[in-house]
Amino acid sequence: MTESDGEPPRAPGSTPAGPTVVVREARPADADAVAAFTRDTWGERHEDYLPRVFPEWVAADDPDRGTFVATLPPEAIDGSDAVAGNDDRDPGDTVIEGDGAGAAAPGEPEAVVGCIRGALLTEWEAWGQGIRVDPAARGFGVGTALSTGALDWARDRGATVCRNMVFSWNIAGLGQSRAVGFEPATEFRFAEPEPAADVGDPETAATASDSDGLRVLDGPDPNAAWAFWADSDARDHLGGLALDDGEPWACSELTRERLRVAADDDRLLAVAGADALAGFAVRARVSERPGDDGDDAPERVAVYGAAAWRDVDAAGALYKSIAADAAAVDADAARVLIPETVEHVSDTGANRVPVAGEPDFVMRADLTGEL
Repeated sequence: MTESDGEPPRAPGSTPAGPTVVVREARPADADAVAAFTRDTWGERHEDYLPRVFPEWVAADDPDRGTFVATLPPEAIDGSDAVAGNDDRDPGDTVIEGDGAGAAAPGEPEAVVGCIRGALLTEWEAWGQGIRVDPAARGFGVGTALSTGALDWARDRGATVCRNMVFSWNIAGLGQSRAVGFEPATEFRFAEPEPAADVGDPETAATASDSDGLRVLDGPDPNAAWAFWADSDARDHLGGLALDDGEPWACSELTRERLRVAADDDRLLAVAGADALAGFAVRARVSERPGDDGDDAPERVAVYGAAAWRDVDAAGALYKSIAADAAAVDADAARVLIPETVEHVSDTGANRVPVAGEPDFVMRADLTGEL
């Protein structure tokens, strides 16, 4: 996820003590160092995905995607309590040979103490994700240096806004984001309907109490979906955002053109009553995540970037359509981004669809001025 693990923010006006943090472009040789300080990021909550995806990020870097690391002289973190006595850490496990772009001269050692990734989603929207700071280097301003570097990178590419996603329980990450200029944007939760091929007759997919005879549309009109979205409470609450179609775990504006492309790709789902659209959802992708056990086969997850509906019955019909669609793409599980509102969460619960226990927060930084 795009959760932030930035260091706790410093008091306004304060400056970090000690050596200067140097942020540079990431290299394949940084992977082991990043893995060393991200293996236990979230403790018992869940496993961090950074050790797995960091090498993929570096290999995929291009003008629209950039992965960066923060570096310090090794002596700055020698003897850190975060390494000493930690059975999962070895002294010097983040030290690599420098090339002159980081804190060390070419051939000299430097410590990799943080990472971040930036992505340009559209001509004007950027996304920041995967910020991590080695606990051994906290107090040096590593999180601020990484965030500032990523925002500068996005601004240089013409972005006027940069967003990120932070777990709602990650108070340190939320504080770090606010400290470097991010403001609250929206919050959402994931509904988790179970893929099911047998959901009844698609022409009568609604609950028995629905008097409008809700039905699943074959080849829904993206313009009708856009009109529904533009006037929906879901769009108002989400600020027009949905999960991005190209970048996993990123949010960008859901536009009429994106709905048209989704319809062309058979990724747009919709239900209608007697005379009007009653709800729609957009499948962003089908992704794979590791199984619960390292030896288990990867789990296929159908991810729906946004869903909107008019009432509880329409929600039920739409979730049945999503369950059938997820089964049709051979997904083992499904996730649907829904607004974090009483209405949307309770409508989901009323239809016996599981919902994630905690929301996620999206934050935004205005890049039109200097931060």
